[in-house]
Amino acid sequence: MGRKEDNIEKAKSIINNPDKIRNIGIAAHIDHGKTTLSDNLIAGAGMMSEELAGKQLLLDYDEQEQARGITINSAVASMVHPFDDDHYLINLIDTPGHVDFGGDVTRAMRAVDGVVVVVDSVEGVMPQTETVIRQALKERVKPVLFINKVDRLINELRLNPEEMQSRFQKVIVDVNKLVSKYAPKEFAKEWLVSVQDGRVAFGSAYNNWAISIPAMQHSKMNFRDIVEYVKNGKQKELSRKAQLHRIVLDMVVKHLPDPKTAQSYRIPQIWRGDLSTDVGKAMLACDHNGPATLMVTKIIIDSHAGEIAVGRVFSGTLRKGSEVYISDQGSNKYKVQVLSMMVGPDRIQIGEISAGNIAAIIGLKAAKAGSTVSEVPNMEPFEPMVHYTDPVVTLAIEAKHTSDLPKLIDVLRSISKADPSIQVEINQETGEHLISGMGELHLEITLYRIEHDYKVEVSSSKPLVVYRETVSHHGGPFEGKSPNKHNRFYFEVEPLEQGVIDLIKNGEVPQGRRFKDKKTIVEKLVKSGIPRDEAKGLEAVEGMNIFFDVTKGIQYLDETMELLIDSFVEVMNRGPLANEKVYGVKVKLSDAKLHEDSIHRGPAQVIPAGRNSIYGAMCQAKRILMEPIQKVFVNVPQEIMGSVTNEIQQRRGVIEDMKQEGEEVVLTARVPVAGMFGFASAIRSATAGKVLWSSENAGYVKVPPELQPEVVREIRKRKGLKPEPYNEDYYGSL
Repeated sequence: MGRKEDNIEKAKSIINNPDKIRNIGIAAHIDHGKTTLSDNLIAGAGMMSEELAGKQLLLDYDEQEQARGITINSAVASMVHPFDDDHYLINLIDTPGHVDFGGDVTRAMRAVDGVVVVVDSVEGVMPQTETVIRQALKERVKPVLFINKVDRLINELRLNPEEMQSRFQKVIVDVNKLVSKYAPKEFAKEWLVSVQDGRVAFGSAYNNWAISIPAMQHSKMNFRDIVEYVKNGKQKELSRKAQLHRIVLDMVVKHLPDPKTAQSYRIPQIWRGDLSTDVGKAMLACDHNGPATLMVTKIIIDSHAGEIAVGRVFSGTLRKGSEVYISDQGSNKYKVQVLSMMVGPDRIQIGEISAGNIAAIIGLKAAKAGSTVSEVPNMEPFEPMVHYTDPVVTLAIEAKHTSDLPKLIDVLRSISKADPSIQVEINQETGEHLISGMGELHLEITLYRIEHDYKVEVSSSKPLVVYRETVSHHGGPFEGKSPNKHNRFYFEVEPLEQGVIDLIKNGEVPQGRRFKDKKTIVEKLVKSGIPRDEAKGLEAVEGMNIFFDVTKGIQYLDETMELLIDSFVEVMNRGPLANEKVYGVKVKLSDAKLHEDSIHRGPAQVIPAGRNSIYGAMCQAKRILMEPIQKVFVNVPQEIMGSVTNEIQQRRGVIEDMKQEGEEVVLTARVPVAGMFGFASAIRSATAGKVLWSSENAGYVKVPPELQPEVVREIRKRKGLKPEPYNEDYYGSL
């Protein structure tokens, strides 16, 4: 029996002992070496050849990932690690660092309890490092730190041990600043990383060695010895004496929590149900005898097996053949057909898997990333995962061959299940389908998958920017009449307070209608500046917009409210300026006159009247188009800085900050996404490739007033609408 088979047997024996399990993520800025580190950990644990580790990129098993040298999917692998005369099962999720794939990081963080934050010792803490630390801490995931590429400090930058240590010190201080800023208050001190207690390791993932203070004490090596090995080209020898996988996995076992410990403080954060119920108690205690519950964090599409749901089991034991319910699928039952553990691209089938593990399941056809799966019908679902960015770029695609149209629709549905950060709009009438993603690269990869993995040939438009609409003033009350003239509604709109937008963003004010815990939400709204009378009339939240009913004692309004919410939702998804989604608007129903006979206030009467009233009020409130912007970070040698600033300014970018770091300048700029198309190749040719850059989405800003009419006209023409939007004294129906 080979070492891999041996380890698989060991893994199966530990699977029911949560004290001996660690669920960890590896997260960092792009190109800081996460996947190489993950591969070497798996190889060290005997799950792939050590010669190929870091070169083979086992976890980047998608050919696109290998071709581009980046991680796109978060892969999962289980391995066994011996520590203190015992064996531990480590479930590792490698996550992407590229800003376009941030959604995958958020979802991976829900499944794990600890994270190894990887920081490149040369580049230090970068913007995306901050984002992943923030995401981890919001999910109450405990961090440890691995400082990578230390060999570059020695061989390329030729730093002496003292200079290196001050470099490390800066990284540790920067990471700890983020921990104390974003960690839950009760852990802000306890979770700080420190070299002394072994929560920080240093090394080279590519050359497969690492060191930490406990490891130095154990191996009697000091920092100077390591510098000598690297200087003299003996990294191979060093990797035998200071094995990367042993040192990093020891740190994981010792300092990151087991599922039982972690769930006691994570469950109240990620599940808002009643903790005194059987399900609540079982999840808090990670009890494998309780009802089975699982949260799906990823859907993998396998060409042979179909859809595989991967997720974290929080309580109970899932068995092959178990019947489960999926949140939002009502009383339909689904059967667990195949149950497996994941080892990179391999799935090892097992008969049952208990609380505290990560499972891969075939048979949950209706599940998508974020679904709650349980043996208990109507279980309160887990908190939705809050993504830090919205899709900002859209492609219109259509099938090249009409015969492929039905297949393309299925493919798009699968893709949006597997990657919820991709939004898909299917227009059966025109045959044109819109896919929106986090950036150009995200959409390129998705197109590649449609053509190569699913074998559907498509033609696509140029990338289009996803705009938002808002208002700048108060508008209304505007009268909306129903087509039969028997019902009238009076809506007012105004910009929504920033504090309330933040509450919606953080998930503290949930999306939807008819809220369970309305009292608490009302209190939060009042604190954020909404008058109490208004807050009490909360009816619905759609995107970053909110609907209040501030009327008093109007007969039959209760029976009509659901239809008015439908018209509110419709307007928030198709604004009156360019049919784009609306952002940051407060909508108030201030009066209504209703026909006493319910036959005269059906959907065909109420929905158009409500819609026209909100549209009219928005027209009076000065409509504004908003465009997404990105924060762009560029590292560039000083002598060619001019060509970079020129390139950014040509794209309507504004340079916010310039810092000198040695020979290099670090620029921070804000650039509209509309100006970022083709930026990658333009900046490479402008600087002869001597540039490192990254970006992150930074929300929406108002389109400059002088550009707005032209941009609106273009969007409306593209959507087949009249070029000019309705004028300010808007009336009639759209």
